[in-house]
Amino acid sequence: MELPTTEIFRDLFYTHYPSVRRKLVSLVRDESAAEDLAQEVFLRLYRNPPDELNAVGAWLHRVLTRIGYDYLNKKIREQALLKKQESFKGSTERVSISNEQVLMEQLDREEMHQWLNELSERDRQVLMLRYSGYSYEEIAEQMEIRQPLIGTLVNRATARLKRQADLHGQDLLRGNIQ
Repeated sequence: MELPTTEIFRDLFYTHYPSVRRKLVSLVRDESAAEDLAQEVFLRLYRNPPDELNAVGAWLHRVLTRIGYDYLNKKIREQALLKKQESFKGSTERVSISNEQVLMEQLDREEMHQWLNELSERDRQVLMLRYSGYSYEEIAEQMEIRQPLIGTLVNRATARLKRQADLHGQDLLRGNIQ
């Protein structure tokens, strides 16, 4: 059909705009977006009207529904993209640690190994197994010890390790460490 005259379009707009806007508000749950989408609906009506102006209500409903769902799908894609970008940003922040942090972690590990080496073989083995993720049952099996004793061994070995750390800390304060 040919483009509607200005008067016909104005009448259609004033007649149908409130219901189109109301339906879009209920669909997209955003008043300002619904107003923009309603304008898009009437712009499409003006540029490409239906063949029968008697069926303009159904035509407007079909077009507003399509425009509303397109808007919602676009919002969903945008939110998914934002989440993906945030997770990527978070993962790059975790990966990018400074050289100073790497050096400090390496020194901490070396210091921990030094303290572990000063413990007995049994204490060192029980701590290494426990903090490697082994269960008490697996540690008991590995060390050939009864399972009820493992908790006590872990606690005692941890206490000895803490004492080693405290001794080295006091020596460091006194300047006795090479």
